[in-house]
Parts: sequence; C-alpha cells; structure tokens
Amino acid sequence: MLLESNLNEAKEGKRISAKGYAVNHKNDTFKPFTFSRHSLGDNDILIEILYAGICHSDLHSARSEWHEGIYPMVPGHEIAGRVVAIGKNVDKFKVGDFAGVGCMVNSCGECDACKKSQEQFCQNGKVVFTYDCKDCFHDNEPTYGGYSNNIVVSQNFAIKVPNDAPLDKVAPLLCAGITTYSPLKFSGVKKGSKVAVAGFGGLGMMALKYALQMGAEVSVFARNKNKEKEALDLGAKALYDNTNNVSERFDLIISTIPTKYDPIEYVKLLSFDGELAIVGLPPTDDNVNISLNNLIFNANKKVYGSLIGGIKETQEMLDFSLQHKIYPEVEIISINQIDEAYEKLTNGSAKFRYVIDMKTLS
Repeated sequence: MLLESNLNEAKEGKRISAKGYAVNHKNDTFKPFTFSRHSLGDNDILIEILYAGICHSDLHSARSEWHEGIYPMVPGHEIAGRVVAIGKNVDKFKVGDFAGVGCMVNSCGECDACKKSQEQFCQNGKVVFTYDCKDCFHDNEPTYGGYSNNIVVSQNFAIKVPNDAPLDKVAPLLCAGITTYSPLKFSGVKKGSKVAVAGFGGLGMMALKYALQMGAEVSVFARNKNKEKEALDLGAKALYDNTNNVSERFDLIISTIPTKYDPIEYVKLLSFDGELAIVGLPPTDDNVNISLNNLIFNANKKVYGSLIGGIKETQEMLDFSLQHKIYPEVEIISINQIDEAYEKLTNGSAKFRYVIDMKTLS
C-alpha cells in the first residue's frame, strides 16, 4: 500500500520510494524489492497501484526470452490505480481520480509517429516502455513496472478511468485489450466479417469479445479442445484444435500465439484479400519464419504485425470496453502467487487473466 511518506516525497520534489516484487536474473523466482522512482515532475502524476495484470510478455521479459533483461526487473504493464498527487501543470487528472498505465510511459512527442499518437513507433527512438527499459528522459535509469505499490508517469501517458469502473478488470485491458482491439480496427472489422482468433489465452479471449461486438462471425483456434465450451458460450461459431481440414475461409485471422508455429498454415485459411494480423511474439529461440515461396503461392493475402496501440487509441479502446462491458475473465491473486501464475502460463493451464491485488503487498 502507498505510504504517507510517498506524499511527502512528492510535495518536496524528492524521489518516490517504492516497493514491489522483482527477479534478479532470468532463472530467478520473485522476491520483495525496494527501490525508488524519479521525482514528481510538473506534468506527472503519482498513482497508487491497486491492481496489476500479468501478461505473457512479463514472463518472456523476466526470463530474457526476447533479449537480455535489465535486472533487477519489476514487470507489469497492465496497471490500474488511484491518483494521489499531481504536478503543478497537470490538467488531465485530479487527486482521487482513477487512472491506468499500459505498455509505455513516455516518448519524444515530436516525430510524425508520436504526433499521430503512434508513440510505440517513436521515430526518434525515445519510446520508454513501462519496465525493462532505460528511461532516456531520466538519466537512463531503468524503468520498473506494475508489480509494485506506486508509479510516477506523465499525464500524457496515463489513461482516464471512470471512478465507477471495475479496476481489477480494467488493468488487463491496458495491454490485452489494446493489443487485440487495434488490429481489429485497422482491418476494418464490421458486421458480417469472418474472423478467426488463433490462440485462446488472455489475448485471444479479448479478440473474440471485441470482434463479436463489432458484428463479426468468429471462430477460434486453440492447442486443444479444453476451452471449447468457454469459446462457444462466449459466442464463437466453432473451436478448432488444428488447421487441418478446415473448410472455412476468413477475412481476418489474429494470431495471439506466443510459441513457435507456422504462420502459413493460417495464411492458407484466408479468403482472397484476407489478412493475418500477428500480435503474439514467441521467444527469440523459437523464431518464426514465413516462407517466401509459400507467400507467393498463397498470393493476394496480407500479413502484418501489430504492436499494442497509441495512447489515443488505448483511451478509445477503454471507453469502448466500458460502454459495452467487455472485460477479460480474471482471477485475482496475491502478490506471492506470481511464480505459480507464471508456471501456469508456461504449461498452458492458465484459464483466466491473472490480476495481482496490490493490497496483498505488505
């Protein structure tokens, strides 16, 4: 929980003391960790973190499966909490408001990408991710994520959350929500579109819910039939446990698969002018390649990648989600259950999106 000393530190312009759970190397388990965040700037807000979602990206990062991580590492980029202090120039939030923080906490704000609210593609290379990143705006100090009691962030990178919103369900939307909402919007999904979702974990479930709300007919591909009833109950037309002998053709397939697979198997299932959107990112050692020959012999189809979404679109996604009551299926856990949750994510037994209740951080 947030300490009274944090408010005094904010008022006095001091660094903000923090505590959370961290790993010290890629094979480590999570342990309590004390650290400090940069002082509250004129355009910053201090958020008491109430809930933090666990994303598969957290696991990849903590285990250095994409690149060598920055340790000690406090993961977490699905953050929801309460604003407890604001800088003198802040006009987007007031003390007591709810706010969310997703995958980014800063960028240059000056390049074409940033001006178009595509901050994740900052052309000056100054995007600052929420954790496992060097903060070029604060002496290259490492960023620490949401498995902690507080965070200091620019108001421009915080998402407004209504005070009656269910914060435990809002937190995962800041990654799982925007990661799947963005490609659905980019591909123009509408009533009558035929969509398939490959991979039915936290991301896949959100993709299904959004696509259905947009009017699409949606099918699901999963590694087995274990979640078939859930998929059908949520409105899926069918769940397939492989791509063989599937007669349907799809306008859009969203791949949320975080392990090694062959994308061409899904390209083959696209209609002419269909699109394969890739949002799942397997470990580097499980690198996925696409055969150029196979692309040519499956021509007139498109394959593109999608990386989260900008701040403007993230706010749009959250407003859309709240309006239509589209939320992830969550399981609330205590902070000392992170390792258990990671193990379930690894072996595929995770059924819901794990969300850490920060009241359990003593």
